[in-house]
Amino acid sequence: MHIQHFDSETALAAAASQIILQAIQKKPDLLLCAATGNTPTATYQNLVAQRTLFPSNKLRIFKLDEWGGAPMDHPGTCEAYLQEHLLQPLNILADRYFSFQSNPADPQQECTRIQKLLQKEGPIDLCVLGLGMNGHLAFNEPGAFLQPHCHIAQLTEDSLGHSMAKDMQGVKLYGLTLGMSDILAAKEVLLLISGQTKVEITQRLMEAKISTQLPASFLWLHSNVQVLIQ
Repeated sequence: MHIQHFDSETALAAAASQIILQAIQKKPDLLLCAATGNTPTATYQNLVAQRTLFPSNKLRIFKLDEWGGAPMDHPGTCEAYLQEHLLQPLNILADRYFSFQSNPADPQQECTRIQKLLQKEGPIDLCVLGLGMNGHLAFNEPGAFLQPHCHIAQLTEDSLGHSMAKDMQGVKLYGLTLGMSDILAAKEVLLLISGQTKVEITQRLMEAKISTQLPASFLWLHSNVQVLIQ
């Protein structure tokens, strides 16, 4: 892991957006796997602000995960987030965007569909990740074992306490997510960690003890991970 510390969220976002920008400039048809949530928002905003510096007409975006059970047009979905912060501002057309449907009739079949898309379009060139309060990556939750590929995840209380989920009262949520092998197969990983609430779990991650109880610890096995911490 290459670890950098920043004094502010603004500085972290500036550095993270430069990493993504340079990757796209180097490979215009980059396959960018994009996390959602509070942490990457400023990074995406910075990237969009620099859109004249890179060609976005070939950029491909893969959705990392989704809140299963929610309507696709619900404002709290990962879909709504990506549409607002990346897809519409960068004019990413449908044939260059690969996305879990949030409320599929057959969730397992949806995971199979996404896995086939990843096999066709992948591997991921750059995977942007956030660190969950319990150490999860995407919806790969702590447990006795981890799933390698796209799967349906039973969400922990920590995940259900996320601000995005709190807006979905009355919806029985589950996770739709890429698996750990899918993430670790990415050519480059960018892990963004921000906020005082992440201090304890970050300290655990920095111990470099690999455990299924802390899924993010598996990033220590990857040869090209940049970790930006505020």
